[in-house]
Amino acid sequence: MALQHLTQEELDALRQFDTCGVANAVEKFNLRLRNTGFTGASIRCVFPDAPPMVGYAVTARLRCGEPPMRGGTFHDRSDLWNSILAVPAPRIVVLEDMDDPPGQGAFVGDVHASVLKALGCVGYLTNGAVRELPSVRTMGIQLFAGSLTVSGAYAHTFELGAEIRIGGMDVRPGDLLHGDLHGVINVPLQVAAQIPGVAAEVQRAGRKVIEFCRSNSFSVSKLNEVLKTSD
Repeated sequence: MALQHLTQEELDALRQFDTCGVANAVEKFNLRLRNTGFTGASIRCVFPDAPPMVGYAVTARLRCGEPPMRGGTFHDRSDLWNSILAVPAPRIVVLEDMDDPPGQGAFVGDVHASVLKALGCVGYLTNGAVRELPSVRTMGIQLFAGSLTVSGAYAHTFELGAEIRIGGMDVRPGDLLHGDLHGVINVPLQVAAQIPGVAAEVQRAGRKVIEFCRSNSFSVSKLNEVLKTSD
């Protein structure tokens, strides 16, 4: 579980930037390889017109393709609900679908989205499937998924609080996630409060290059100079 959390003001500041801007800022700290820490092309943002999502991860694994080993009903999920409440708000439920292939059913549709909303969740991330999108959209819950489906099938969760992997991104309980139409990034908590300031600096430097490229003074000979000053 994460040992440190951001203030409301710091969370709000993170929401002012898209995931690309956050990624640019994270790279400045050299805490990990630049090709790690974010979801790849297998994960799609279901509501790309929604504002950026920021929250702490609640993790578990999911199966939908066959009944669970014990029990025939999936209505009693109090263990999952309690694990969600154990993580600070705002919360993002992250389920690794272990079926092969994933997406044989969906854990989240309109009913479970309503439950997640009531539990202080702002989003749901899975390599599996989601469904009932029009209704979920009205709730303000953001969805990231590998596919869409019509049925919940045998959706059941297990291994609550596990360290999981979604779309190439490792996720642990309490990790800080930021997501928008580009995908989801895992923001290192030790530098998360500094990310907005660094992201703003990177944006300013980028605007200088863009403005130069659009100016009448553009030339290849001057381009390298401008790029060096923006690095």
